[in-house]
Amino acid sequence: MTGTARGDAPQTSAQSTNGPAEAGSLGTPAQSRFVVPDQAVLALLGSRDENLRVAEDLLDADIHVRGNEVTLSGEPADVAFAERVFAELVTLAGKGQQLGPDAVRRTVAMLSAGAAESPAEVLSLDIVSRRGRTIRPKTLNQKRYVDAIDQHTVVFCIGPAGTGKTYLAMAKAVQALQAKQVNRIILTRPAVEAGERLGFLPGTLYEKIDPYLRPLYDALHDMVDPESIPRLMQAGTIEVAPLAYMRGRAQPVHTKVLTPSGFRPIGELEVGDLVVGSNGEPTPVLGVYPQGPKKIYRVTTQDGASTLCSEDHLWAVKNQYDRARSRPWRVVETKEMVGKLRTAHYRNYELPLLSKPVALPEREVPLDPYALGLLLGDGCLTGSTTPGFATEDPELAEVLESLVPGIQARWKSGPDYVLNRVRQPGDTVTIANPITEVMRRLGLCGSRSNSKFVPEEYLNNAAEVRLAVLQGLLDSDGGPVTQRGRTCRVQYGTTSPRLRDDVVTLVRSLGGVAYTHTRLKDARRPGRAKGRDVPYRHDSHVVDIRLPAGVEPFRLRRKRDKYNATGSGRPMRFIDRIDPAGTEEAVCIQVAAEDSLYVTEDYLLTHNTLNDAFIILDEAQNTSPEQMKMFLTRLGFGSKIVVTGDVTQVDLPGGQKSGLKVVQGILEGVDDVHFSVLSSNDVVRHKLVGDIVDAYDRWQATQDAEESTVRHQGPRGQARRGR
Repeated sequence: MTGTARGDAPQTSAQSTNGPAEAGSLGTPAQSRFVVPDQAVLALLGSRDENLRVAEDLLDADIHVRGNEVTLSGEPADVAFAERVFAELVTLAGKGQQLGPDAVRRTVAMLSAGAAESPAEVLSLDIVSRRGRTIRPKTLNQKRYVDAIDQHTVVFCIGPAGTGKTYLAMAKAVQALQAKQVNRIILTRPAVEAGERLGFLPGTLYEKIDPYLRPLYDALHDMVDPESIPRLMQAGTIEVAPLAYMRGRAQPVHTKVLTPSGFRPIGELEVGDLVVGSNGEPTPVLGVYPQGPKKIYRVTTQDGASTLCSEDHLWAVKNQYDRARSRPWRVVETKEMVGKLRTAHYRNYELPLLSKPVALPEREVPLDPYALGLLLGDGCLTGSTTPGFATEDPELAEVLESLVPGIQARWKSGPDYVLNRVRQPGDTVTIANPITEVMRRLGLCGSRSNSKFVPEEYLNNAAEVRLAVLQGLLDSDGGPVTQRGRTCRVQYGTTSPRLRDDVVTLVRSLGGVAYTHTRLKDARRPGRAKGRDVPYRHDSHVVDIRLPAGVEPFRLRRKRDKYNATGSGRPMRFIDRIDPAGTEEAVCIQVAAEDSLYVTEDYLLTHNTLNDAFIILDEAQNTSPEQMKMFLTRLGFGSKIVVTGDVTQVDLPGGQKSGLKVVQGILEGVDDVHFSVLSSNDVVRHKLVGDIVDAYDRWQATQDAEESTVRHQGPRGQARRGR
């Protein structure tokens, strides 16, 4: 095989002057000539003809080059194969790609394997480019691995060191982020070298975990401008953390979560239980994961709502930038928001509200809910006298009379009405007033203005029932408040702390926001009656309310018209404070809701799965089966997961099973889950790395064979071997 000096032939396009047609019969030497385009000659032959020399070593056909004309001679099959190799190399060179000896070797290897894919197609697939450097797959299996990431939600890549498992996954993650297919990249790997007991290592958290995450950082710096990485990590767009730190997205076990039957502690929930999602509808719990003791924070909003969660718990938020550009909700951790809650006079983090009222099961009630709201607002329910009702709006007295069978609203004087029982022929005087009888059943008989409340069967009922109760309360003791140039809000007043809290609950369950403040009785100027001061006997509680569009707060015509004249505005909820709250046992749940949100205390919406993210788990052979399950079930909507590892390099202590080995048997055949396997042929480091991998594989095969022989021989065979 001979390579001759190159000249400057004038040909401008590749052409074959003699091809396989001259090959002759089987065994007869064949010859083929073709011309390489001028612009591709240098790339094809390489620096100092190094590509040509590699081709001569790998191909059985003789190669002669004169100028830009290449002549192949030898056995017909060898010439035909060499023609295919040079055709692929010319195609690559024609695309402006720099060829090297490695590209020649890989082209020959792919064609020798009889793959259907074209080597030129494999080696020219661009993933990410930065500063003139382009990352591409370098082997056929790598190309199939990259394609699998595009085509599947969860991809496992198993192979020896140096095969580009993590590097290509990182490139696909950066590509997805740049294309806005995902909102964040999460990179993680188990830190088993320290037993995940990082607290025993010296230095800060980042100094402790840095050695275990360094390969991820290095790959990231190759693909993203290093100056932008700190900004992206600070914004939560890129998160790099040990696997142990991904488990902390949790709430204390006693934290209440809303279910169709009311609020329940999150620690009591089981897989299959129903919780309420952001659309107000029930959604099943897919996973429950105890987390052990966790550092806990209390997150409080500007309307007084609050809940407890871990420092790594996830929140869907928007900032001013997102709202101004109508961007979707971003996901941040609790600890990322600490110290950044305000910019000048503005709160930075808005939380989502219920998109629809909570859909609780409908329950039978003994009294019309709107009538109950009217009576709680302006009714006299002491039980010592006939029930009464006070209103300046005769319309309300008429409605109350029509909604409660068997009573008549008789006007007494001024705003006062007496709610008499309608006597029927044959009735005795011992028959109770229908309203008094119902109030006894509900536990409200004998209550006064400072002790009224909304009974539980009305609070935890269908949205229509809850809204009717609220409308009755607002028509009697509430009203619209207008300000020039602003939308209308609703204000409600009561002297009952319990009724105040119930009104707040009703508003929040309907997707609204309620603010409360108290006017102390001793700080208020006394009223006047018959020429003398009359001091206030109870504190007054005021509730300012914002309800979403479509939720009508009033039935009374004059209030409804005033409210609708200026519009209701949009209820908004912002994070106001995040305070440390000690350490507690915590648990996290995964729900089936499309946005992964569920309703927790005070109707706050939160979640702990990973949506719209590209998640990479590296060195997965060092996860336990339980860790692997925990990680995979974090998957949210719009996300991808890539798991990489080498099952021959398990570092788990005490012979513990590898989650990467176990998971293939569990998930093999599951739709949208793919397993890619790379071998020593896919090693893209020094060629010697592939030889080392093969040598260890042969040694391991020998060891396994010897151990199998000893087991079959039994104790005697083992004894003889010991001698």
